[in-house]
Amino acid sequence: MVTGARPVALRVAYDAAHGGRWTSLRGGGREWLWRGPEPGRHEVRPDDAFVDAGGLEECLPTVRGEPDHGEVWSRPWHSAGPGTLVIERPTFTLSRRITDEGGVVVADYRLAADPGYRFVWAAHALLDLSPAARLDAPAGTPTRLHPEAAALLPPGSWPTGDPWLTGPWPAPAGLTVDMFGPDDGTALGAVLLDCARVQVIDGADRLTLELECADQPRSTALWRNLGGWPANGPYRSVGIEPMLGAAFDLADAGPSDAAVVPPTGQVTWRLTISAHRNH
Repeated sequence: MVTGARPVALRVAYDAAHGGRWTSLRGGGREWLWRGPEPGRHEVRPDDAFVDAGGLEECLPTVRGEPDHGEVWSRPWHSAGPGTLVIERPTFTLSRRITDEGGVVVADYRLAADPGYRFVWAAHALLDLSPAARLDAPAGTPTRLHPEAAALLPPGSWPTGDPWLTGPWPAPAGLTVDMFGPDDGTALGAVLLDCARVQVIDGADRLTLELECADQPRSTALWRNLGGWPANGPYRSVGIEPMLGAAFDLADAGPSDAAVVPPTGQVTWRLTISAHRNH
């Protein structure tokens, strides 16, 4: 419940043939999903390098690493009923059902795989935000900065050989990361640990993302690219990414940093997205 604000009904659209990608998240005359400058998204073949077309991409079983942004974003999904898509891979089957009745978007996921299968999943949502926007999360949340942030810290701050540096939100290692601000030529990735609910605040609008999943690590990943990436043609993009796991790259994930399929052979989770606007 957002005090002093009214709910704004959201509607979602997606593209089953191209990785189940969410192409629109719209409400109150606002499109929340950013559209990227990279052409060629529709020509992608399995295991191609990631094409940053914007929207919300489904990343599984990893985000960074191999294959780039996971296995499922580059492959067609198949309809299994109203609002329901399925993708089958040699080591897992993933299904997703999206509803937006009542103006709240609810995405229910089910992953079936052998017990012990380890994975990272992220809803890689790139949002169209103003420089005044910020990310609201509980103060003190342990936050992992990833290596590209090292260049923004004082020399010698980064532990040699470590895949991340952990500090409290909103300023891990003294680097304030909750504000998006104007383009400044920087780009960084971070993961807010054990953080299953965040709000994006942009002027009068608020977007709330909440992830529910029993007995698995839940995080929120942040990609804050303020014109710092890619090197050969940088642009602005901001990703707020509900995540199962606690690392961008499954290869970096320690024992508690990845989701693990239990003896039942399946994991279910729910992503809920809602919007409010101040009066």
